[in-house]
Amino acid sequence: MAVKEELQQLPPHAVAIGMEVVDVVGNQCIAKVPYAEHLVGDPDTGIIHGGVITATLDNASGWAVRCHEDYRPDTGMATLDLRIDYMKPAEPHQDLFLLTECIRMASSIAFVKGIAWQGSEDNIIATSVASFMLGATPPLPEGAGS
Repeated sequence: MAVKEELQQLPPHAVAIGMEVVDVVGNQCIAKVPYAEHLVGDPDTGIIHGGVITATLDNASGWAVRCHEDYRPDTGMATLDLRIDYMKPAEPHQDLFLLTECIRMASSIAFVKGIAWQGSEDNIIATSVASFMLGATPPLPEGAGS
């Protein structure tokens, strides 16, 4: 499935870490962060920094909200709560993949769950649950992240 053009306009911090929206299926967003040396948290091991995983899960969760059929494009949002459980360290020199899903959209709050993995989907390195306040901020300006 082709990713909607509006979902390819990522905010600057997502662009800086190299995040890509790979696919959108219903209320799910699949994203990728290619391995890069500037994302490494420990030069001795080559493992990407945990902050990269956090930022990407947060971003991909927001995009899952935008994919929900009940989301209005003129509505902004802000992360209300984000919980991440790190299951194990990331492996060096491997890309990071994420799957996030908006599991419920209420009138002013959206709820999302997500996973981050490397290699195969059963090699989970982190899970997340998040909630987003809808209407909290203006929507992204046209061309944001370009």
